[in-house]
Amino acid sequence: MNISVFGGAQPRPDSPEYEDARLLGEMLARRGHTVLTGGYIGVMEAASRGAHEAGGHVIGVTCEDIESWRKVSKNQWVKEEWRRKTLLDRMQAIIEGCDAAIAMPGGLGTLAEISVMWNLMAVESLPRRPLILVGQGWQATLDQFFSSFESYMPFQQRDSLSFAEDVQRAVDSLDSLLVG
Repeated sequence: MNISVFGGAQPRPDSPEYEDARLLGEMLARRGHTVLTGGYIGVMEAASRGAHEAGGHVIGVTCEDIESWRKVSKNQWVKEEWRRKTLLDRMQAIIEGCDAAIAMPGGLGTLAEISVMWNLMAVESLPRRPLILVGQGWQATLDQFFSSFESYMPFQQRDSLSFAEDVQRAVDSLDSLLVG
């Protein structure tokens, strides 16, 4: 299955955040999954690296918008590149091309990926699939969102998200959600 990994571009090699994402990519590849990322640096590079080093297949979705803004190219562990013109086209490919997604810590781009995928599932434009958010930051952020906007958030929409403390628990949760 294709598992999208969302996450920030900030983590650098040897940082705890980078190593967590590398471990995630490795665990997904060892379970036979293809790792699908945004194809660039940070969490995307780390997950790609972990999957590649474990013998897995890595797809990176890249786009002109990012490369003209950040002056980066795909990371060296991407085996298959899906090239898109715009950031929205890229996000659509990452979301629609997966059977499940795991979101590592990140910023505005990661939040956008989570929100778009979550909303597409809520309006049944995208078949429901696992969307697992890793780390206390996502749990705290969404708990505050649910609390502040409770009347706007029916339970079945909240139920589309799963939370995991760490990458091991995220992969364990993915395993049970894909089986069940």
